[in-house]
Amino acid sequence: MTEESNSVVSRRSLLQAAAGLLLATELPSFPARAGSPDGYRIVAAPARARLVDPDRPETDVWTYNGTVPGSLVRLRQGKLARLLVENRLAQETTVHWHGIRLPNAMDGVPGLTQPAIRPGKSFAYEFTPPDAGTFWYHPHANSLEQLGRGLAGAVIVEEREPAAVDRDLLWLLSDWRLTGEGGIASSFGNRMEAAMSGRVGNTVTLNGRASEAEVVRAGERVRLRLLNASLARIMALRFEGHRPVVVAVDGQPCDPHEPEGGRILLGPAMRVDVMLDMQGEPGRRYDVIDDFYNGLSYRLTQLVYEKRLPIRGHALDALLGLPRNPLPEPNLASAERHTLTLQGGMMSGMMSGGGGMQGGGMMRGMMDMGGGMMGMGNGAVWSINGQSMTGDGHAGMEPALVFERGRSVVLELRNQTAWWHPMHIHGHSLRVLSRNGKPVPHRQWQDTVLMAPKDAVEVAFVADNPGDWMLHCHVMDHQMTGMMTVLRVA
Repeated sequence: MTEESNSVVSRRSLLQAAAGLLLATELPSFPARAGSPDGYRIVAAPARARLVDPDRPETDVWTYNGTVPGSLVRLRQGKLARLLVENRLAQETTVHWHGIRLPNAMDGVPGLTQPAIRPGKSFAYEFTPPDAGTFWYHPHANSLEQLGRGLAGAVIVEEREPAAVDRDLLWLLSDWRLTGEGGIASSFGNRMEAAMSGRVGNTVTLNGRASEAEVVRAGERVRLRLLNASLARIMALRFEGHRPVVVAVDGQPCDPHEPEGGRILLGPAMRVDVMLDMQGEPGRRYDVIDDFYNGLSYRLTQLVYEKRLPIRGHALDALLGLPRNPLPEPNLASAERHTLTLQGGMMSGMMSGGGGMQGGGMMRGMMDMGGGMMGMGNGAVWSINGQSMTGDGHAGMEPALVFERGRSVVLELRNQTAWWHPMHIHGHSLRVLSRNGKPVPHRQWQDTVLMAPKDAVEVAFVADNPGDWMLHCHVMDHQMTGMMTVLRVA
């Protein structure tokens, strides 16, 4: 029996075994569809949301279609999508469709790829997503504050044939800095904070709320789509009593594998799809822990098993892997090679004087600051190859590198700083080749590559999407204060 036919048989038996489970109820169904069946209408506007306990006050937030997170957008691979974005904020905005390989004019960078959407105006985005997977959308104008006040939503581009799972779950994780009164602390753009780890908050939500429990059933297989929509918080998730299998990173399928050390590492803007076989005991609770920062471990939520009997007596035998997307494979033998060096931050020559707190003590201080820390001006504190581009993007940005269309490119990203950086490329996906001289396994493609201090990472891609494309750190404070550049595909 071929792998393909085995997959079909497994799906058929799965559907029979899982009869009665309602997949459609599991992914958030925030309404976004407009009157036409092929389009979405998304309205950016202020609203209120209850992010924490019922006895705490609601929070003033900025939303897409009135909810946090914003409306779930479901698209079909290879099918034209039209998304009308209406701006009801008091400031300009855009929408960047993060991770989707789309035309440059639809990329959502103000000035560089489109005019900003003024208050009261709208903009129609049209593109055909070539890749299935988990993506997301967020502003690229005043992005530090707009994302920090809640503007984020998930995009799921559906595979032509659904994966063999009982349920498909989305966990969109967001990090907030809340005051004691439940409001959002207003200290956006603090330069000293930007020179360290960025604006790390004090409250983490799962699909828009602080989660105590996520209900599961013994014996089921779940596809769990993890999305980190935080401004700066890096996460390392451990699932007590479970063995998650990673099947996709940043929307791109990889060789199925268990994460190193059992921890799923999620930098800001990253997505990881895992398969979870629920082999726990009915009625029991299992912690999901984020322990990335030393001394600041916390429980994100609990997997709470229903007391009903398992839906099957053993793990599902269906294939774990997902179908690959049509990514062009770079020719490493003929590829042109370039180095991009990340520089700056606290304890570098770009900051005058001062020092930095380290480890958990530094992070605890950052989260407790609220609005009480004095700013240090608006200058750049980060650079790429000695050049700093601040803000969100604008017209006339000169590219750091220019590629002939269709050329294979190998980039060596070198982090010379003392801080972590999730480096995001627009319009392309990167094949991750090596990290610190060691090959990266599992054939991983990413649009956001998390780099530890002093890391050197080699990535490759085919420059096949014409236009001027951003490359920047997705710790939004870092982007806004200089860690951004432009790559041109001519």
